[in-house]
Amino acid sequence: MERINWLEFAEWVPAKIKTVLLPLGTLEAHGVAANGADILAPIALAREMADRVNAMIAPVVAYGFTGVLDAYPGSFTIPEDAYRAYVRAVMVGLARNKFKNIILLNGHGGGQTAILSALAQEVGRETGVRVLAVNWWSYCSDVTRQIFGEDGGHAGENETAYVMAIDPSLVQKERYQADMATSLPPPNTWSAYPFPSSIMLYKEGEGYPKFDLAKARIYFSKVNNKVATLIEETIRKWDMAGL
Repeated sequence: MERINWLEFAEWVPAKIKTVLLPLGTLEAHGVAANGADILAPIALAREMADRVNAMIAPVVAYGFTGVLDAYPGSFTIPEDAYRAYVRAVMVGLARNKFKNIILLNGHGGGQTAILSALAQEVGRETGVRVLAVNWWSYCSDVTRQIFGEDGGHAGENETAYVMAIDPSLVQKERYQADMATSLPPPNTWSAYPFPSSIMLYKEGEGYPKFDLAKARIYFSKVNNKVATLIEETIRKWDMAGL
């Protein structure tokens, strides 16, 4: 979107393009992968599938609502009220600019997922625009198990692999040690700040990064395909229902 002028925009939206992909992320520690993994992933996802789903890509919302990792060097968090208001304003602006479908491509978990889910409903009702929020790592958990044979984690095998497929130089595997990872305890049973590890495994003993570039590229392709298929099918059903 930032690479075209207003005349082109007016020609394309909504006559030729009705869908916008909005990547959202944050900056926080990710094991030995880049702190911007949650930014890099949704941007790459958007670029890979924009043509397929006939969508324009909006500039990324890079700073997010982080949480227990924002004590780590290079990490940032935005207060919830400021983040919510800002993202809402961006979404309303996209609706005002005549997009019919807003696809939130979220790269960050924790409380940010709840905020975006709520905004998808609120802004949708307020503007009449159709909104879908996608948390790629959770939606593609079956792809993680298919390719790697186990569950992943924050900065685990799945997320590290996706970033490796974008650019291997973004992952410094020579710095990795297995004891950098910690299995997540059950929900609502911990409140450690900062969390003791920047690699959080979803299941005990599973999801340790293995840095297999060949598998990473397969995973990248399958994740992109699954999310694109979801968007295509969702828009088709919206249209079929006359929404």
